[in-house]
Amino acid sequence: MQQLLGADVCRRLAIYDLPDKFLLSVIVPVYNESKTVSIVIDRLRQTGLPLQIVLVDDGSVDGTFDAISHLQTDPDITILQHAKNRGKGAAIRSAISETTGDVIVIQDADQEYDPNDFRLLLQPIIENRADIVYGTRYGHSDRQLSPWWHQAVNGFITLLASIAIGRRFSDIETCYKMARREHFLAIADQLKEDRFGIEIEISARWARRNLRFSERPIQYHHRWYDEGKKIGWRDGVRALWCIGKYGLFRR
Repeated sequence: MQQLLGADVCRRLAIYDLPDKFLLSVIVPVYNESKTVSIVIDRLRQTGLPLQIVLVDDGSVDGTFDAISHLQTDPDITILQHAKNRGKGAAIRSAISETTGDVIVIQDADQEYDPNDFRLLLQPIIENRADIVYGTRYGHSDRQLSPWWHQAVNGFITLLASIAIGRRFSDIETCYKMARREHFLAIADQLKEDRFGIEIEISARWARRNLRFSERPIQYHHRWYDEGKKIGWRDGVRALWCIGKYGLFRR
């Protein structure tokens, strides 16, 4: 492809070689996603990337564990289980120590995010142009439009977090946060948030380490509450608390 298109065109199209023996660890927090988790696992495998998939069943009560238990013997899958629901942040904290890949990314178990974006997100890390890469759902044209209030609240939280943390984010609440495993391990013992506050906390802790952040556009399919969306207004209030705690007061 480089001979046909040229190196610059290939770079812009995210066509590049992965390092030898490269492995991407994908942390998948799962709570009551029995209808979608198998589809997401298939979509992860369809990327063609060398993956370790770490599934964390976070106290599901809808048969989710039964839907994934047959995968326990698969060599590319690790399954963890919480006895009761603790939250996305707790699931991520449990999974970090189980990862073995060169790079880690977080993947929700619904179908809002497309794993085909992984190669685009990986590129700045592989080329050593970034330490942390976030997939931004906003600021580009190729996306499904979310409800106005969803974008407004996310934009407000992102703006406040950018000011408090000292980095200009466009979508701090994005699920797709990707970094080398060493950067996840470096802050793993410090992480405290059990629910969606982890998005603010992890960003603030990485920023304090003076790591290089990058953003790349991703595809996004908004899910509604009757389809199982979990985040609510209380999480928005908690996000404001986390901005003060981890950003302004650097706790």
